[in-house]
Amino acid sequence: MTKKLLQKTTNQFLLFSAIVLLISGLIFYYITNYFYIEETDEFIENHKKEFVKYQLPTFKISDVSLWNKYNKNEILIPSHRVTKDTYFTKIYYVQIEEEKQPFRELNSPIFIEGKPYTYTVKINIIKNKHLVRSIAKLFFIIIIILMLGILIIVKISSKRLWKPFYDTLQQIQGFELDKNKTPVFISTKIDEFDQLNKSLSKLIEKNISIYKSQREFVENAAHELQTPLALFQTKIDTLLQLELSKEQSSILSSLNNDVSRFNRLNKNLLLLSKIDNGNYLEKNIIILNDFINKHLDFFTEQAKAKNLSIVTEFNTELSITGNSSLTEVLINNLFLNAIRHNVMNGKIIIRIEDNMLTFLNTGQPKLMVIDKLFNRFSKTNPSSQGNGLGLAIIKKITELNQWQINYAFDNNLHVFSIKF
Repeated sequence: MTKKLLQKTTNQFLLFSAIVLLISGLIFYYITNYFYIEETDEFIENHKKEFVKYQLPTFKISDVSLWNKYNKNEILIPSHRVTKDTYFTKIYYVQIEEEKQPFRELNSPIFIEGKPYTYTVKINIIKNKHLVRSIAKLFFIIIIILMLGILIIVKISSKRLWKPFYDTLQQIQGFELDKNKTPVFISTKIDEFDQLNKSLSKLIEKNISIYKSQREFVENAAHELQTPLALFQTKIDTLLQLELSKEQSSILSSLNNDVSRFNRLNKNLLLLSKIDNGNYLEKNIIILNDFINKHLDFFTEQAKAKNLSIVTEFNTELSITGNSSLTEVLINNLFLNAIRHNVMNGKIIIRIEDNMLTFLNTGQPKLMVIDKLFNRFSKTNPSSQGNGLGLAIIKKITELNQWQINYAFDNNLHVFSIKF
């Protein structure tokens, strides 16, 4: 699944920020906790120093029990539990709180009247823990606000920075080589996008120039071929009037068919070239029902070779705006397509309803390949007598008039519908 560049960079930024936030938060928590433990150790050491300096010189063994009675967190234990000052954390049950809580404790060896004792002092560090956690939470909140702020700023600034790129992309997506509309790229002060736009402009200009040259070549070639083809056809017609043997007549008939096909191909290429060059811009109101009725007799004659039945279903009168010549070509090609790709004793239905013209015909009982159906020189049936330009011309005319053509295979009928 593809993602937008901006979304991808933002996701990477968020992932990196989350990792940094997690690691820095943990480091901050442990460092802060370390400093608090260090401060606590220093605090209980000062207690010990005060005891040793001010209490111990006059302290007697008989005072120990009284001392321990009134000092819960600073007691004296006979004998040495340690040989040197020892700091550690220990969990004690605090009755007033009815829960276990952590204490930082110092055990230090001392002598009272020459006898060994252990001086023990402890301090509850639960408050320190709470303080550390509160600071850590505050740190996380500040970091999250900071990250969100950076994220919003990055997103807004990125959208502005990438706007020229998306404008260029939109122009390229809407560009069609056969349309006389060259993309106009928006000026940008970003060097990379400016170079991209200049390169694309050069590339488009070069391709338009090549495309125009090809169109002119096809049109000129088709024009130049018309005269020799006409002469060739005339000479064949003249020869066919002479007394010929059966073999000579057969050869001339075959030549006549080939020249006719070549002539149709040439005319279709010329027609496509003229449509590309915008030679059919004149438009007027056309009653489509009349157009079809006008050619119905001619195509009924054409359909007799396959014994086809033609049925018209005009549910309404359809009036369209288009070029008369091209509309006639459109109707003729739809008729020819329905006859040429039909089967013996088949049928053709011409339907007009609402804003749509539909040709339905029998034929090969399968769906044709839609992707290549309207391409030039694309034949669904290789043995067909057509030149492969009929449907391409229909498609071109519908595109020119912004009509919509669709093909479907429904109920064993091939359906070509044009929505106006």
